[in-house]
Amino acid sequence: MKYVSTRGIEREGVSAAYAIKSGLAGDGGLYMPEEIPTLDFDEIEALAELDYPERAAAVLYKFLDGFEYGELYEDAAAAYGGGKFKPSPAPITELGDGKYMLELWHGPTCAFKDMALQIMPRLFVRAQRKCGEERTALILVATSGDTGKAALEGYRDVDGTRVQVFYPTGGVSDIQRLQMQTQEGGNLSVLGIRGNFDDAQSGVKRIFADEKMKAELDAAGIFLSSANSINWGRLAPQIAYYVSAYCDLLKAGAIKIGEIIDVTVPTGNFGNIFAAFIAKKMGLPIGKLVCASNRNDVLTDFFRTGEYNKNRELYLTSSPSMDILISSNLERLLYLTLGTEATAKYMSELNSRGSYRLSEEELCTVCESFVGYSANEDMTEATIRELWENKNCLIDTHTAVALNSANRYMNDNKAERTMLVVSTASPYKFARDVYRAISGVDIREGEKALAALYNRTSVEIPAPLSRLFGLPINHGRVIDKSDMEKAVREFI
Repeated sequence: MKYVSTRGIEREGVSAAYAIKSGLAGDGGLYMPEEIPTLDFDEIEALAELDYPERAAAVLYKFLDGFEYGELYEDAAAAYGGGKFKPSPAPITELGDGKYMLELWHGPTCAFKDMALQIMPRLFVRAQRKCGEERTALILVATSGDTGKAALEGYRDVDGTRVQVFYPTGGVSDIQRLQMQTQEGGNLSVLGIRGNFDDAQSGVKRIFADEKMKAELDAAGIFLSSANSINWGRLAPQIAYYVSAYCDLLKAGAIKIGEIIDVTVPTGNFGNIFAAFIAKKMGLPIGKLVCASNRNDVLTDFFRTGEYNKNRELYLTSSPSMDILISSNLERLLYLTLGTEATAKYMSELNSRGSYRLSEEELCTVCESFVGYSANEDMTEATIRELWENKNCLIDTHTAVALNSANRYMNDNKAERTMLVVSTASPYKFARDVYRAISGVDIREGEKALAALYNRTSVEIPAPLSRLFGLPINHGRVIDKSDMEKAVREFI
């Protein structure tokens, strides 16, 4: 199976290893497999009898030609075993009323990004070897909070790699910032920028497109790559947990084989929900994908009107990982539903004027699988409080956006199908906001907020977060967004 660019300009297909090593296609597009492999009901029933690493390896094997199953299983076992995920990589909690919650935050950084970024560095190193790449990879990461820490942890001291992370100084929680600033590792750099996530993401894309910069790096024995979900090696492992979730629901007797479920995903950069769409395209029985946004509802507007318009104010919310106006992986959805010509056209319009509009027919095609909902700050708080009071279940702000959206979708459509709500972070990563939601009291200091939330709920604080505040700051530098290229040159 070859991989091609979503924009169709770079027409010759490349290997899976090359796509993972490179991150972005040469024409600025995103790599996609030329065809989507299939998954039938017999395979799903067989996967239901396996553990998570076996399921993950089986899904990845369908996509990554040139990788042996044994290699993929070895990497999956190393990534998801050894007590790194407690109690397990992707457990499911029943919420009642036909809803189940897929918890993806039980890894070393307490966010769903661990599900991909614990295995991606292993895939990346294999990809380098398969491509005969002898240069060092400089992996640039723009983060709205969780990807940065997960990438730093996953790539820490990995041979042949260096990682530089850029995050918006005012756009992450205290816990997220500390997780990045206290990170250890000899091949890492973390920089706050004076700006928002879109500034960081645009800066990284600008560096990728800078031929002079790439020539300088090449002369120094370095090439650029990415750990964001624009890299297929980051996105492919996310497909596996949707397959695994269906298997777990099947094994628990919550559904029967072939029964269609709906899925709600809190969405910023569109990678997580797009992975669910790929699982659906493979044959996993998924009906509607509910794209849940916070106050930054550019995606909600897109699915309702067909217009994608980033020319609006970016709000800082209690769910900062969704404080995004440019959802990069939406390009992959356009490619799969509308083709390369339309994708290239709309991406050009987005770059030149900051917006594009689908035709009515194109919007109908996209909305066969997707619907957009958004939850404001009051809705988010109320959902956290109600779930705690009624179910004794504590969730973070992003999960609350998803649950609120799922509830309203089910009510609006009198939906009777099982709903899987994706939970993306530990509530303790956003302790201040979660505590305020359930108590009505605002505690500004991160460490005190953790203690207050624990004292009120007795929900265990994950070990990686409880020990954060005693660690030294290793990465405290803040720069202007215009100085990102300079910072890269200094790092090399």
